[in-house]
Amino acid sequence: MTTGRQIIAEIGLLLYPDVQLAAVYGLTDLFRIAGEMSEANRGPDGPVIRVSHWRQSADGDDVECVFDSHPGMPNRPGHLIAPPSLIMPAKMQPMRGFVSWLAERHGEGTTLCSVCAGAFLLGETGLLEGREATTHWAFAEELAARFPAIRVDTDRMVIDDGDIITAGGILAWTDLGLTLVERLLGPSIMLETARFLLIDPPGRTQQPYDHFVPKLDHGDAAILKVQHWLQATGAKDHTVPELAKRAGLEERTFLRRFRKATGLRSTEYAQQIRIAKAREALELSRRPVAQIAWEVGYGDASAFRKLFQRVTGLAPADYRRRFGVAG
Repeated sequence: MTTGRQIIAEIGLLLYPDVQLAAVYGLTDLFRIAGEMSEANRGPDGPVIRVSHWRQSADGDDVECVFDSHPGMPNRPGHLIAPPSLIMPAKMQPMRGFVSWLAERHGEGTTLCSVCAGAFLLGETGLLEGREATTHWAFAEELAARFPAIRVDTDRMVIDDGDIITAGGILAWTDLGLTLVERLLGPSIMLETARFLLIDPPGRTQQPYDHFVPKLDHGDAAILKVQHWLQATGAKDHTVPELAKRAGLEERTFLRRFRKATGLRSTEYAQQIRIAKAREALELSRRPVAQIAWEVGYGDASAFRKLFQRVTGLAPADYRRRFGVAG
């Protein structure tokens, strides 16, 4: 037990089956480093964060503490974090012990947090109903389908709703950790911690990391044929009459079935394909933006830049600076 230190809060981390241990131990280290920064700035009695790890019992009915950075005092986590999972949400095991325990702790005033697929565990509590929440962009549709009352927003990396905080990508535990450090120890300690760890402070978005994943398993053969053609041709010709002709459908029927199958209008779908090709060109080449715009089907480079920024959250030049690998 550490003496002479003011424990400002206890943060509990959930060790559920197939949890990403890198996030658990990474957050444990991040909060410890923040405490050391607090000590360096505010003296040996500066406030620190107590970290505990929690696991379900073998029968799944109880939850027990299996690690404590400051043992010897009763546990009362002010914040509980459901870290990312190493498996897809559909394969995550039922966790009735954690679900009821989290709901009880929230009722006692504990702030609940999640990272990536951890949002599905919070979703099971029912406490996200009617709220905005985020998860990994690849899991957004599944989260919305399983919990339709949640307003899923994957544009933001962290959504702080006061008593519930959700973070997006699998490595967004750094964003959540720094958000909690800022909340508990102040912005200066948060920035010191971020500088020491060489990571960006909170405020990033998921948009630049998102990429287009077409739905191809919908079972509509006519629409799938059109999707394959659009992909093969780079969606250069995506006029509705041409696409409807290829599908062998009347135009209104084609538009209705295309949106039902893919979740997008045909023009939006074509834009996603073209922007995906532009992203690849920006990442892998040094060709001018105007040339890339023309190559993917946009004669107006200015209009392309505006569309690219709307889809990715970054201007083409900024996207290349962040993700480009060409020498």
